[in-house]
Amino acid sequence: MKRIAINLILTATVLMFTLSCAGLGQIAKSGDPELMYSTAMRLYKAEKWNRAANLFDACYGYYIGSEREDSIAFFAARSKFKHRDYHDASTGFDEFRRRFGRSVFIEDAEGMYALCQYYLSPPPTRDQTNTAQAIVSLTDFIERYPNSERCAAFREIIEELTQRLHDKNFYNAYTYFKIRRYKSAVIAFKNALKNYDNSTHRESIMYYIVVSNFRLAENSVVTKQADRYLATLDSYYTFIEEYPESKYKRELDRYAKAAKDFIDKNKTDNNK
Repeated sequence: MKRIAINLILTATVLMFTLSCAGLGQIAKSGDPELMYSTAMRLYKAEKWNRAANLFDACYGYYIGSEREDSIAFFAARSKFKHRDYHDASTGFDEFRRRFGRSVFIEDAEGMYALCQYYLSPPPTRDQTNTAQAIVSLTDFIERYPNSERCAAFREIIEELTQRLHDKNFYNAYTYFKIRRYKSAVIAFKNALKNYDNSTHRESIMYYIVVSNFRLAENSVVTKQADRYLATLDSYYTFIEEYPESKYKRELDRYAKAAKDFIDKNKTDNNK
């Protein structure tokens, strides 16, 4: 009996959902903008985000040029945001802030636009275009609304996203090192430092520059080895000056000694 009761409840729920969806479809096609708007607002307040967004979109065209236009555009975008449809929400908020700069909703719209960019930002192993855009949007919001209660949280998010960019730069360079393309690795690691001088990976990056230079030198033809061992020593001295107590020091000392021995031997051979 209990199983029958459960099945009846599930069947009734599915039926109600089907009828509800059908009813919303009819409302959206009714041509009655006030009915669409009032139903959308009820769904919004009930946190039925996706259904509310669909009805707000359906009635928006009827209210273009009216006093209600900006509120419908805002609630449509916010419904998508709450439904975690950050791509469409971002598009909606971006359009909103371009068209309704004087709306009472503009601060909230710009804040949620920035958050959309944050949520669309991928892990550091992937392209970071959205991450850079998110940092710009969050920074713009803080500069425009310095007294907003969102600012403290947004500053923390900016730090998180900046770290993501640091990680991306490091991983890109490390990929070259891992596949033994040491010349490319040296260039990539130096660019990583140039792009983010205060990177949290700074010590590791400088370490890999020394190692990459050394590996490049020992795998080079004889005519290029001297210059590349000199480059190894240059990067080594730069590293030791900045990190004299580094955990990498003992290892790098060995590379520096090998580079010096080669250069000294090369000088001796040339003087004979």
